[in-house]
Parts: sequence; structure tokens; C-alpha cells
Amino acid sequence: MDIIVDQMKLAKGHFESINNYDSRWIDIQNPTRDDINLLGEQYSFHELNLDDCLSKVHIPKVDKYKDHLFIILNFPVNVKDEKGEEDVPKASQLSIFVGANYLITIHQSEIRPLVEMFQRCKSNNKERETLMGDSAGFLLHSILETLVEDLFHRLTKIEGNLDDLEDEIFDERTKSARAKEINLLRREIASLRRIVIPLRSRIFEITHQIHKFSKEDITSYYNDIEDHVEKILETLEEAKETIEIYKDVYFMLGTEKANRILSILTIIFTLSIPVTVISSFYGMNISMPGRVESPPTFLGPYTSMIFVIIITSIPTSLMYWYFRRSGWMRLN
Repeated sequence: MDIIVDQMKLAKGHFESINNYDSRWIDIQNPTRDDINLLGEQYSFHELNLDDCLSKVHIPKVDKYKDHLFIILNFPVNVKDEKGEEDVPKASQLSIFVGANYLITIHQSEIRPLVEMFQRCKSNNKERETLMGDSAGFLLHSILETLVEDLFHRLTKIEGNLDDLEDEIFDERTKSARAKEINLLRREIASLRRIVIPLRSRIFEITHQIHKFSKEDITSYYNDIEDHVEKILETLEEAKETIEIYKDVYFMLGTEKANRILSILTIIFTLSIPVTVISSFYGMNISMPGRVESPPTFLGPYTSMIFVIIITSIPTSLMYWYFRRSGWMRLN
């Protein structure tokens, strides 16, 4: 078995290669134009495919050639907002050239699972043999399996956040606003769906072409990845429906709470109408019973005030009784 680790550093980027048996894995991180030009000198790849490798996000595709495949896939990577906190994951491009005895991966260093996998193969002979196998087709399966497992981990986190949201949204004792958390989850789910939906189709294409670049039949391995991607997509669809339900429930509960507040304020304002109307009459410069100019004294010095309180309390009490009878005072 021939195991060699090579490294070539260029002006602004670098690529490393690992040999295992007859297959070689070349990994290029943060590619520059010099890296791509050097790669084009060593391999007869189409210049348009080489240009696509420099794109940060490209439409996923599988280009088929007689002696190799060119694959572009997108996978989620973590990003941070201006405050340094983790924001919604974004798509990062992974470009792959796979031939009979080589596999070349070109990507930004943001795809952490792939970078960690390459380092394990580089430093551990057992990991190298297990992950790379004896063909480029098996190595591609190991890479896709690692990246799909990372998607499962992200889904587990999303499901946990959905469970926490459910407990808080339906708990009346919870007073904190959850609108931001709901919107972030909706964006994360939508972002993952945009990545996984085309991934399912591309995996299907790879499954039917990869037999050319493997010494043994590994179709069942790729079928297993297809099943995993399908489960991920089903889980994302369920999560999408769930978060939409939570959004509607949160909106309805918020609307109901606002309506209760408005109902209380409306009732208070309505009950104050008789007092406001009667007091406005007594503020006019016209003769009214009980005015200060001719105050009654049959109830003592406060007869005028008592008189006004009685005539304002009667319509207010009648309105309160009518509201209660009509059920308008039931605010719960």
C-alpha cells in the first residue's frame, strides 16, 4: 500500500493530496485563480468547470464526461451576525471532480466536516483506509455521508428549538415575546430546504453514474445516502408546517391579548361617557339644578356634589348592568 501526503502552497491558497492504494484525494481550500490554473495544467478539465470552482454559490449540477464527473453541491455553513452571534446558516459550494483513481474537492474552508475529515485521513492511517477505501467512488460516498450526517445534527437542533418554542407559546405564564425566535427558525428551515431539495436530485444522478469510478458495486451505499436525504427533506417539511402553525398560534394569541386590552380600555371609556356628558353640562354658563349660584342645602353643604354624583352614577350603573347581561364584560 502506497500512502503519501503531499502539499503544495501557492501565492494565496494551497492544496493537499492524500494517496491510498491507487486512489488520490486532492483537497483545495479557499481556491485562487493560480490554484485553478495549476489544476487545469495537471488535468484535462473543461475550462468552464474550472471557472465554476471559483464561484462561492453555484447552482448544484452533475456534468458527465467520458472519464470523470464534475459535481457541484451546496451545504450549510454557520455564519455570525454583527454581534458575533450565530445567524441563519448559509449555503457554501463544494465542487468535486471524480475520476477513475482520483477525487478532487474544491471549497471554502467554511465546510468544517469536510476539513475535519481530510485532517483525520491525513493523520490517521486507519481512518484513511476506512474513509477512502480503494476507489474514488467509495471516497465520494464517505464525503457525502459525512456531510449528510452534519445535516442530521442541524435538524436535531431545529427539532429541539421547536419543542422549546411549543412549551413557551402555549404557556400563558410566559410573557416574553418569541417573534424573533420564530422568524429565525423559519429562515433556517427555508435555507436548509433550498439546499436539500436540489441535493436529493443530484445524489440520484451520482448514484447512477458512480459505478464507473469504483472497483466494486457500491450502489447500495449511495442508495443509503438517498434514503437519508429523503428523511432529512421529510423532517424539514414537517418542521416547516410546525413552525407555520406556531407562527399562526403566536399571532392569534398576540391578537387575542391585544383585543382583551382594547376591550378593557373601551369599556372604561364607555362607562366614563355619562360622567363626561353631565359634567360638560354643568360647565356651561346656563342655569342648571344644583349649580353653585343657587345651591340646594337639603342634604347639607355638599348637596350639589352628592346630587351630581347620583345623576352620573345612575346611567353608569345601568350601562354596567347591561354590559354584564350581554356578556361583553367577559374578557377571559
